[in-house]
Amino acid sequence: TPFLALVVPPLQAAAIMLPILIMQDAISLWAFRKEWDRWNLQVLLIGGALGIFISWGLAAYLSDALVKLMIGVITFVFVLNQWLGLVKRAADALKPSAASGGFWGILSGFTSMLAHAGAPPMNVHLLPQQLPKMVYIGTVTIYFASVNAIKVVPFFLLGEFTQSTLLIALVLMPFAVLTNLCG
Repeated sequence: TPFLALVVPPLQAAAIMLPILIMQDAISLWAFRKEWDRWNLQVLLIGGALGIFISWGLAAYLSDALVKLMIGVITFVFVLNQWLGLVKRAADALKPSAASGGFWGILSGFTSMLAHAGAPPMNVHLLPQQLPKMVYIGTVTIYFASVNAIKVVPFFLLGEFTQSTLLIALVLMPFAVLTNLCG
């Protein structure tokens, strides 16, 4: 979505992508339904839903340029943190707090609603825990499937699901499903 948002307004790009992501979520949920972390999912989803609600309320007041800047800053800070280790990494897995999960969930839901860019904030919370690979993937899959389902109502109420956005999504969907199945 960040690349599509360079061509069309960010919320319109997100509206085009949402039906595609929901289709991909359905496939991914089937593949990764067996292993996931209930506690992380609960705290992240509470925050994520709140972040979606906040961004929905602010969406009409945020300029496209500001949304693009926010996406860029969040992505830049995440990459910088990965390269330089600004957030301390421990040799042992870190035990997260509910406050951490809620905070990063809010940021994840907020950025996911605006541009489907919720992974960097969510990963700040999840990656230091060093969850087993399949538990991490299952947790992320269920989280984003839930977040994407929640976003349908705000996008509808914002009037972003137009005939043209849904038509573009329909045209792109077979390619997305194919790449999802290949992955």
